[in-house]
Amino acid sequence: MGLFSFKKKEPVTEEQKRWDFLWELWRLEEVPSPYNILMTYYKEIKKEGHTRFFINIAFCGEVEKAVEKIGNELPDILRENLKTAYSHYVILVNEENEETEKKIEECDAVFDENEKLIVDIIQEYANTLEVY
Repeated sequence: MGLFSFKKKEPVTEEQKRWDFLWELWRLEEVPSPYNILMTYYKEIKKEGHTRFFINIAFCGEVEKAVEKIGNELPDILRENLKTAYSHYVILVNEENEETEKKIEECDAVFDENEKLIVDIIQEYANTLEVY
């Protein structure tokens, strides 16, 4: 055995190539609705949670409309979780308190537990793409 031990890298699957390609399209703002908003929601929640997502959306437009649009595309458990997080966010905007913050963190945890559901929706769309 030589000085360096190189591990053979697993080949990238077609599914992974499509997933990566879709995220590149998202970065370039070339993903059609509703997938663009679902991907934004997914990315924001994974990065910083529901509170930061709602704050960021508030800078760009109407949070309630975004919540409705996203909710229309989500499976029931994630749709209800989004609505719950938003209702707590509205309370938090008007009156900051630890109990409400904890409830939003619980919504973040529900999202994490059910992340595969949204990943499956995004991956299903990614699988329809031709990767160049």
